[in-house]
Amino acid sequence: MRVEQLTYSIGAELTGVNVAHAIHDDGLFAEIRSALLKHRVLFLRDQDITRAEHVAFARRFGELEDHPVAGSDPENPGLVRIYKTPDQPNDRYENAWHADATWREKPQFGAVLRCVECPPVGGDTMWANMVLAYENLPAYVKAQIADLRARHSIEASFGAAMPIEKRLALKAQFPDAEHPVVRTHPETEEKVLFVSAFTSHFTNFHTPERVRFGQDANPGAGDLLRYLISQAYIPEYQVRWRWQKNSIAIWDNRSTQHYAVMDYPPCHRKMERAGIIGDKPY
Repeated sequence: MRVEQLTYSIGAELTGVNVAHAIHDDGLFAEIRSALLKHRVLFLRDQDITRAEHVAFARRFGELEDHPVAGSDPENPGLVRIYKTPDQPNDRYENAWHADATWREKPQFGAVLRCVECPPVGGDTMWANMVLAYENLPAYVKAQIADLRARHSIEASFGAAMPIEKRLALKAQFPDAEHPVVRTHPETEEKVLFVSAFTSHFTNFHTPERVRFGQDANPGAGDLLRYLISQAYIPEYQVRWRWQKNSIAIWDNRSTQHYAVMDYPPCHRKMERAGIIGDKPY
């Protein structure tokens, strides 16, 4: 297996390896997992594998989860089908910087995403290094957010366009999760800036140390949250991947965010993702 670093900040391409072999090869899988912790997102070309192999490889990282809104493959639980077709011109929920399923009490560990069909041009995906985003924050901002916590909502994201009854039922099934604004990576112990498009508001901002008058909290808290979310937009923290059929991306959802670029004309873009259950952020 050869590892080619793609940017200074994040991302590496693996060559000379088939992920299907790592299902049964402990040494090869250990190399892949080590590279994932170092580079945060890994890319592979020409991975002509079956759905069953896709699921089996992803399951080596941990148990898989279904998505309550996106459709899954009925024969392979945990394999979410993210299919864009020409008759869905307004289905644009992916084009925001986010870490997957942070609206859960235990957001995803990571994911394995394979391209089944892609546009002739466009439809790239970008990832951002949120460890670096935290490290480069000004010292006074780090001090300000050290103990902050925030809510992450499926109701305000996937549920927003639903009829109110369905939206409230979705929230009842998945109440807003509360996570630290700065989480600790459970394996590397790095500090990670952990707010994204799913984050709705801080839950413990309104304290005497931070708030003198109402405007200190509103719009003060909202301005700070928007500033923190915007750190993923910085190009120096990013890598961009151009998809081809049978390309695969493997990423650490605990230390990255990603953005699906919807810059392609009406056409098919079919992706299949196996999301791996993670742990409770601390």
